[in-house]
Amino acid sequence: MSTHLRTALGLAARAVPVLPLRAGKVPFGNCRSCQGNACGGRPNMKVPGPCDCPRVCHAWAAATTAPAVLTGRPWAPVWEQTQAVAYHPGGAGLTVVDLDNDQAVEWARQTLPATRTVPTTRGEHWIYRGTMRSVNAVRPDVDIKSTMSYARWLGPGTGTMTELPDAVRALAVKEPSTARPAPHAITVPARSGGGDCPHRVPAYLDRGIAMAEQRITEAPCAVHATVYRTFLAVLSAHGRCGCLTDTHIMRLFTAAQTKGETARHCTDAWTNALTRLGL
Repeated sequence: MSTHLRTALGLAARAVPVLPLRAGKVPFGNCRSCQGNACGGRPNMKVPGPCDCPRVCHAWAAATTAPAVLTGRPWAPVWEQTQAVAYHPGGAGLTVVDLDNDQAVEWARQTLPATRTVPTTRGEHWIYRGTMRSVNAVRPDVDIKSTMSYARWLGPGTGTMTELPDAVRALAVKEPSTARPAPHAITVPARSGGGDCPHRVPAYLDRGIAMAEQRITEAPCAVHATVYRTFLAVLSAHGRCGCLTDTHIMRLFTAAQTKGETARHCTDAWTNALTRLGL
């Protein structure tokens, strides 16, 4: 048994979803159709390119705690080629603040609550208990990896893990864009003050998410366009007041992936909708 497989099985036994990475920190496809990027992925991409595989089988979505999956096909032959083991922080109930150099580490020491730290090749991973939306480049050389993301396993680290603080959650909140809107951009009116946000009524928001899921599920064609328009509509209604949670977003992504979308297409559609609305 390879060292990487032994590590993966040990993590899986502790309820940490894992996956193998090949050279360049790139995941292997987790089904026969996608082995060797046969589905259209490019070797230098951390997630595959256009993929017709109907399964959710790449990157963070492939992470698993099932020993039978880790030791069975199609992964059984790849462990000897594996360069590193990755894990899905959100699936383990964790958030990783990825600090990419000494300057970022020093900023974290002055700004964020102390927690468990893991040395990396260029900086440190700071690991907190709790999940949130994953966002790259929240500040120079700082990424957040939690839901719908993966991080390399570099050891257990040192220090006591603490609860995810508001200071980290705040890093993922972008200020409203002050740039002049492009022609035909959708204008989302800001919520007026003087009362509780109506989106915080669970029935209101849940009904909106359920309708969005249904719209995606029932799309007879043009799934890509439907997913994007649906994401845009949800963000138009709920994107400015902070009511959307990772659970809501995961529901939308799951509906899209069940319909055949890849994780990458979902992420691109969501990012494009955010950009369109200036969020």
